[in-house]
Amino acid sequence: MKTYDLLQQTYAALSGNKVRSGLTMLGIIIGIASVIAMTAIGQGAQNSIQASIQSIGSNLIIVMPGTERGPGFQVSAGRGSAQSLTIDDANAIAANVTNIEAVAPQVSGRYQVTAPGTNTNTSVDGVTSSYTTVRNVEVADGSFISDQDVAGNARVAVLGPTTSDDLFGTGSEAVGQQIRIKGQPFRVIGVTVSKGGSGFSNADDVIYVPISTAQLLLSGNKYVNTINVSANDAQNTTQVQNDITSLLLERHHISNPASADFNTLNQSDIIATASSVTGTFTTLLAAVAGISLLVGGIGIMNMMLTTVTERTREIGLRKAIGAKKKDINRQFLTEAVMLTFLGGLIGVALGWLGSFAITKLGVLDTSVSLDSVLLAFGVSAAIGIVFGYYPAKKAAEMSPIDALRYE
Repeated sequence: MKTYDLLQQTYAALSGNKVRSGLTMLGIIIGIASVIAMTAIGQGAQNSIQASIQSIGSNLIIVMPGTERGPGFQVSAGRGSAQSLTIDDANAIAANVTNIEAVAPQVSGRYQVTAPGTNTNTSVDGVTSSYTTVRNVEVADGSFISDQDVAGNARVAVLGPTTSDDLFGTGSEAVGQQIRIKGQPFRVIGVTVSKGGSGFSNADDVIYVPISTAQLLLSGNKYVNTINVSANDAQNTTQVQNDITSLLLERHHISNPASADFNTLNQSDIIATASSVTGTFTTLLAAVAGISLLVGGIGIMNMMLTTVTERTREIGLRKAIGAKKKDINRQFLTEAVMLTFLGGLIGVALGWLGSFAITKLGVLDTSVSLDSVLLAFGVSAAIGIVFGYYPAKKAAEMSPIDALRYE
């Protein structure tokens, strides 16, 4: 049987009962569209998380206090309760560790902040001038904390855009205004560029003050909560992290690294962990959506078995005039594959449109990859072959005499 004749017969068979063919394809369409959309959502979430992590700094290594050491205490993998890091540690890192672009110690806390007629509770970070380099902070209006501000314990503040809006209203001029943090007066000297965020992790809902002023008036001690270090190249982050660990162990007179009173965190490790989690999440979403593909495949097998039964006399007649088993097999298998292929094509289009709509509505920036589209087509074709094989084989093995006698 020629390919043209095969395709012509396939078209005639499928178009002969358009409603049944359409309903059969519906399961494949929904399944493929769901897989495309879910994969795009998962990939979009992964990209968003990576962008958020990368926005906090470039080639960043974060040094945090560990858990208090002593009887009954364990070293934690995250930020601990020990007061173990000082500005001197930050200065030692800057002076002794190579391949570093900048070092920025930081004191953090949440305080009540008031302005004339308004108040808010937000994060207040004591920082140095190098913080803008390490954590990718840009100033939209005014200026940032300077070395002179730190040296003079200046009572100046730089507001995040959300904090500025909360205290002075959207569109109001904040620079030059007076605020009170923990009852202490500060003069606003700048407002930062928006980074985006929400909740307690909102990088726009923050106030920056000189670290010396924060230690003197807010935290009341000499310790820092974080030392932010920026490596000069992404390839050097692991080496810089190891050198910082060795230096601080020596400075803190700790011989056993397991007993360290600090922890270091590499930005690359954070991204890798987040990518792993979101990758698993994406796979889970695609697997759940893929269940509908299985249901669609069963629907195709059911339809093809019904078609074989309905066309029994036709099969017998074709065999009687010389059609071979492989011709009958190819005909019914082609019909099944064509159903799934068309369903896959429509499903990919709907999945892409759904992902585009999600992005346009501002819910999430989805990302449809070429791999997911090719996978969808491959899966749809495979379903046609797998679920169409048995009905096609059944048709091919029919006895022409029994088929012609079928009523």
